[in-house]
Amino acid sequence: MYARQGCHLCDEAREAILPLREELGFSYREVSIEGDPELERDHGLRIPVVLVDGEEAFEYRVDPGELRRLLAS
Repeated sequence: MYARQGCHLCDEAREAILPLREELGFSYREVSIEGDPELERDHGLRIPVVLVDGEEAFEYRVDPGELRRLLAS
């Protein structure tokens, strides 16, 4: 997940992702876009951005049901 500190939408996305991670055991990595001009340009106005298997799956909000479906496929 691409995120930034102090982002309430990032906090909400994390709260949707981490319980599923505990349940399903997938790997999770969070990347701060702060201080990286390229990441700021690509994701600055639309964080959080969540990737599943390298593909953008969500921006702004994470739907836990849809995330579960994507992880099962």
